[in-house]
Amino acid sequence: MTEIRIAAASADRFDDVEHALTGGGDGASCWCQWWMLRAKDFSAATRDERRELRGDLAAPVASALLAYVDDEAAGWVKVSPRPDQPRLARTRNFQQSPEPFDDPSVWAITCFVVRREHRGNGIAARLLDAAVDHARAHDARVVEGYPVDTAAAKASANDLYHGALSTFVDAGFTEVARPTRSRPIVSLSLA
Repeated sequence: MTEIRIAAASADRFDDVEHALTGGGDGASCWCQWWMLRAKDFSAATRDERRELRGDLAAPVASALLAYVDDEAAGWVKVSPRPDQPRLARTRNFQQSPEPFDDPSVWAITCFVVRREHRGNGIAARLLDAAVDHARAHDARVVEGYPVDTAAAKASANDLYHGALSTFVDAGFTEVARPTRSRPIVSLSLA
C-alpha cells in the first residue's frame, strides 16, 4: 500500500524540494518565486538565481509543504501569509479579493507542483488539506486560493500550478470573486 505523508519544506530538505519541483510543469523554471518577486525582477533573474529559495526554506514558519509518496518527494504546495507573497497585491486579477492585502492573517495558496509520475493519485488534494491545516496552526483567519476552473476553460498541466477549482471546492472553499471566466478567487474562513 502506498504511503503519502506531508512535511514542511525546510532548508535541510532542499534535495527533496529540488526533486519535487523538477518533476514536470513550471516548477523547475519558476522555483516558486513568481509570487515573491516583482515582474521585472523575476524576468531578470536567472534560473539559478530563482533556485535560491533557501532563504524561504530557512524561515521559522515553513512557507511551503512537501508531499512524500513512499519516502520520495512527490509534490509541493506554496502556502504563506499573503503579504509574504507581494506580487499578489500587484496582480490585477487578484485585486478583487474582499480581504485587505496587508492582513497577515490572510494566507494564500499559490502554487502546486506534483511530479508527473504521481499525478492522478490525489496528491494535490492532500497538499491542499495540509496547507489549510498549516495555515490554521499558524493563526490564519482566512485561506485564499486562485485556482483554474477547468469546466470554464481547458487548461494544460502547466496552467494547473494554481490548482483546480474542483479540488478547492471539495476542500470546503467558496468562490468570493471571479476576475476572469476561468480564474476564480476562493476562500475558506478558519475563524
